[in-house]
Amino acid sequence: MICIPITATNMEDALKDRDAASKIADIVELRLDYIKDPNLERLLKGCTKPVIVTNRPVREGGRFGGREKDRVSFLKLAIELHADYIDIEHDSRDMIHNVPADKTQIIVSCHNFSETPDNLYEIYQRLRQGNADIVKIITYAKDITDNIKVYQLLQQVTSPVISFCMGENGIISRILYKKFGSYLTFASLQAGKESAPGQISVHELFNTYQVQRQDSGMSVYGLIGNPVSHSISPVIHNTLFQEMGFNSIYVPFRVERIDDFIREFKRLPVEGYSVTIPHKESVLHYLDEIDPMAKKLGAVNTIVNRNGRLLGFNTDCEAALKTLERVNQVSGMNSLSGKKIILLGAGGAARSIAFGLKERGAHITIFNRNYERARLLADEVGCSSREMHDLSATGADIIINATPVGMFPAVDESPVDKSMLRPHMIVFDTIYNPVETKLLRDARDCGCKTVGGLMMFIHQAAAQYKLWTGHMPSLELIEKTAYRRLTGRE
Repeated sequence: MICIPITATNMEDALKDRDAASKIADIVELRLDYIKDPNLERLLKGCTKPVIVTNRPVREGGRFGGREKDRVSFLKLAIELHADYIDIEHDSRDMIHNVPADKTQIIVSCHNFSETPDNLYEIYQRLRQGNADIVKIITYAKDITDNIKVYQLLQQVTSPVISFCMGENGIISRILYKKFGSYLTFASLQAGKESAPGQISVHELFNTYQVQRQDSGMSVYGLIGNPVSHSISPVIHNTLFQEMGFNSIYVPFRVERIDDFIREFKRLPVEGYSVTIPHKESVLHYLDEIDPMAKKLGAVNTIVNRNGRLLGFNTDCEAALKTLERVNQVSGMNSLSGKKIILLGAGGAARSIAFGLKERGAHITIFNRNYERARLLADEVGCSSREMHDLSATGADIIINATPVGMFPAVDESPVDKSMLRPHMIVFDTIYNPVETKLLRDARDCGCKTVGGLMMFIHQAAAQYKLWTGHMPSLELIEKTAYRRLTGRE
């Protein structure tokens, strides 16, 4: 079930938000600690969905700072008014007595805003001793692996439990609440009306993650990277899963330590991953098998889970070359052989592109802020490298940006000074968000042929999807969905 908390600060707005939430949510939570002088009877009257009444104290992350007796009196009144649920903190449970059977259900809750402790099951057992109808354990995820602790708790319990992690690292436990086994999840009515860190909007929950389709047997896929909040991969792959009839969901995994992530997430059945910055190279060390092409390239952007074995592939190289050859042909050039190419970057995407271009017979010079990485990559590929401060586009046929410079939100940055650009050049930016980067705007102004990363993204996403499902998706659908998400236009 989806619960929307009402966090308005006055009665008029609270009633308005309650009515709006009732049209979408399965349950509405009245956060009395947010509302000045709340009229509980009026708030409950006429509500068309089940209601949780909460009056959270400051000590548990809420806003009620008055006397404990006064705070709990609102919850007692909620019981008298036959509210569907009340949420009472674990250390205040003894203040609620003689609840009529089959009337109000008692949620006994515990919040930890600093960490996710290891003893969640012990906490659950302690909270159950208070004769709770539902136990609620909410913790803060310092690392994405903390979600696995919550998952394991929910797999152990036999009574109704609400549990997930707060913070950006905990978003997946909110999205995958049915897969995890939580009684419900919370989503804000809209951005800016969150009641806890990491709470996403109900619009995002429905439109990007399509949780209305989710069930406990749904297959999970996701994106490994850091950052991942800018990525449009979730909306792309979830749209494809829906359109092609797969009972699957795709979520973002914000990963700091790839070794810890791979080890811990083997406990959660994830069928496949996309891999992006900065883990395309480092992830190779933690896979069970690597496709020969990915091994040659030294970078993986796709992982397939086959019966518990993690297999690594690379779809970046072919996608980039298809994109570049297409614009090359449009520009009247027959092939990439002999073309002088400046490649900016020495990460996973740059590696894939460099090896692919070398096979096509291109003359490549690699530039990178960390020159040692550029030199090492150039030695492997068999091409030239130079210091970034030596960058000069004189004589170049093609400039390729394979760095994150210019990526959302730093959309006013460019890795190349505009003065270096010449009309005869092709400028390819592998970034797809924004659709047109500053580098591409500058290049277009200078009369260059330009190509953004969206087409590369489309080709590599389609190849990933085929590796996971065995079915080739519609490139047109991917392009349409991506463009709409990035620009807000068809």
